[in-house]
Amino acid sequence: MLRSVAVLEWVGEPGKPSASRLVPVAVYDGEQLNDGTIYLSRPEPLAVAGGVEYELQTAGKPMGVFDVFGAGEENGAWRGFGAWKPLSAVEAEKAKNAFNQSSLNAPVDVPEDDHPVLKRKHPKGTDSDDDSGKSSGAGSGSGGEATAKKAPAEPVDPDRPTLKRKTSDDSASTAGSGTGSGSSGSSKPVAEADPERPTIRKSHRSSNDSTMPSTSAAPDPDRPRLKRGKPVDIVSETPKLEGFPPSMQQAVAVSDARNKAEHPWKYTWANLDDEAKMKAALEAMARTALGLDAPPVAAKPVRRTTPGRKAVKAPEPAQPEPVALEDEQFRVFELAYGATATMVLTASSPSPVAKPAPAPDAKADDGPVTDRPVIKYGKSNPKADADAAPKPASGPIKVAKPAPQKFVTIVAQPDLYGGVAVLYKSVTDAAHLDQTPRMRLIDAVDAMGDNRGELLFELRGETQRQFAMYRVLRGSAERLFATVAIP
Repeated sequence: MLRSVAVLEWVGEPGKPSASRLVPVAVYDGEQLNDGTIYLSRPEPLAVAGGVEYELQTAGKPMGVFDVFGAGEENGAWRGFGAWKPLSAVEAEKAKNAFNQSSLNAPVDVPEDDHPVLKRKHPKGTDSDDDSGKSSGAGSGSGGEATAKKAPAEPVDPDRPTLKRKTSDDSASTAGSGTGSGSSGSSKPVAEADPERPTIRKSHRSSNDSTMPSTSAAPDPDRPRLKRGKPVDIVSETPKLEGFPPSMQQAVAVSDARNKAEHPWKYTWANLDDEAKMKAALEAMARTALGLDAPPVAAKPVRRTTPGRKAVKAPEPAQPEPVALEDEQFRVFELAYGATATMVLTASSPSPVAKPAPAPDAKADDGPVTDRPVIKYGKSNPKADADAAPKPASGPIKVAKPAPQKFVTIVAQPDLYGGVAVLYKSVTDAAHLDQTPRMRLIDAVDAMGDNRGELLFELRGETQRQFAMYRVLRGSAERLFATVAIP
C-alpha cells in the first residue's frame, strides 16, 4: 500500500482559504521513501493526480480533507490544486476523542470507513463495491448456487436488470413442448419465440453504401452534453497560490489506503511549570546563538566607611530586559508511544533597519553644521564670507549597512537532571541561505505508517527550497529523507 505525505500551503482562514496549493513531499511504497515531486510522473506525479484525497493534520489530529482536482507546473515544479472540505460528523468526533494509545500492547480494531486513499475515489454503492462478493460466490455449477442460497437475502431494486440462469426443469418442459408424440427423441427441441425478445439482424448493405461514413469515429470533444441535476458534493476549486506571501500557512497532508487509528503527536506535560522552564532555557540558547545576549553589567563596589560603622552595600544594578525573538515557534511532541518530550524551537533575530550614517564633523548634541548661526564682528567682506561658507556635500549620502538577519532552529529533549539536552542546532543568516538554508518546522508526521513520528522541516534558501524529515532516535536527530531542490 502507498502512503503519501504532502504540505498544503494557503492564505486566509483555515477551512476557507482564499488561495492554496498542495506540494508533494514523499511517497512510501512499503520499503522506502520516494520523492513525491517526481514519483510515477505521467506527466504529473502520482501524489497530485486528480481524485486523490488527503487528510489535513495538525500534530497528528485531523483538521479537514483536501480533494485534488488537478495539477500544474510552477517554474518546473508540480503543484496540486483542489478544495478544502470539512470532516464529517463521525470523523470529527473520532478526531476529538483521539489520544496516544499503544497498538503494541492492545491491538486496535479499526472499522472500515471512508478514509482518504491514494487512488481515485469510487462513489458509494457502486456495483464494484456492492456486488464483488456476489460475482465471486456465484461460480459455475451447483456449488456456486448452493453458496449463493446460504447468503442472506438483500432487498432487490425493482428497476435493476437481473440475469437468471435457466434450470433443468425449464429445459425439460421446453423439449417436451417442442417434440411431437411420434418422434423418436433424436430431433433437437425447438423453443417458442418470445414476441417481446429483442433480436439482432444483419443489415443488408447495397453497393452504394460503401461510401457512407463509419460510426466508429471518436466523439467530438466540443460537442455539448446535457446532464441532469447537480452533484451535491461539488465544491468550487480554490484559487491557486503564487509566491510566498508573509501570511502563508502550512499544514501536513497524508493520504493512505489503509485504515489506521488516529495518533496525536502533542506531548502532555505532567507539570505545566516544566514546559515554561524548558521554553525559557531554549530561548536563552537561541539568543546566545543569534548574538543577542546583553553585555554583563559590572556590579558597583562596596562603599568603605570609617571604623565602627557598618558597611553599606551598593544596590544591585538593574539587568536589561532580554531581546525579544522574532518568528518564534515552540512545539513539543511525543514522537513514539511513551517517549519523552521532543522540543523544537525556531526563531530569528529582529529585522534589521537601515539608518543613515551621521556626518563626520557633527557632534552628538549639536544639530547639522549648516544650521548653526554664525556671528561675525567688524567690516564684512563678501568674498571672504563666500569662501568661508560651508559647501554642500557632493555625491550620494552614505547609508550604514545593517547586519544580516540570523535564524536558529534547536531540537532538544529534557535530560535526567532537569536540564536540556540539545539534539540538533542550525544557525544561519540571510547572507548565506544558499549554503545553509533556514529550517522552518512544518509539523510531526508518521511518514511510513509505523506509529513513529518524524519532524518535517522546510529548508528555505535564497532561490530554492527543500522538504526534509528528521528522525529522533537514541539521543540524536538525523536526516531521514529530503526532496530535490524545488523553486
